[in-house]
Amino acid sequence: MSGQRLCRLVDIPDGEAKGFTVETSAGKRDILVHREGAVVRGYVNSCPHVGSPLDWAPNRFIALDGFHLLCGTHGALFRPEDGYCVSGPCAGDSLERVPVRLIQGEVVFGE
Repeated sequence: MSGQRLCRLVDIPDGEAKGFTVETSAGKRDILVHREGAVVRGYVNSCPHVGSPLDWAPNRFIALDGFHLLCGTHGALFRPEDGYCVSGPCAGDSLERVPVRLIQGEVVFGE
């Protein structure tokens, strides 16, 4: 398996997200992986507004609506399917995507 193994798919509850620190060609980066069924999406864990991490507590990325990714610093809401900010001070901006994929039940990061 090429890439960095992050976890098993079942380690991320459906509709939730989990944070990881990964090695990239530019050094270590904090990312989050959102799971929707068997689909995983990865984003840099940094709000486009001021660069703060999104999670308001470890691995707490989901807004009270149970759907959107939430920036715990200023309350911006992001669509999990594409990282687009639908509400908040960075409305119209997007989270930076990172390459993650599912390989035989394992979530893998790879550039």
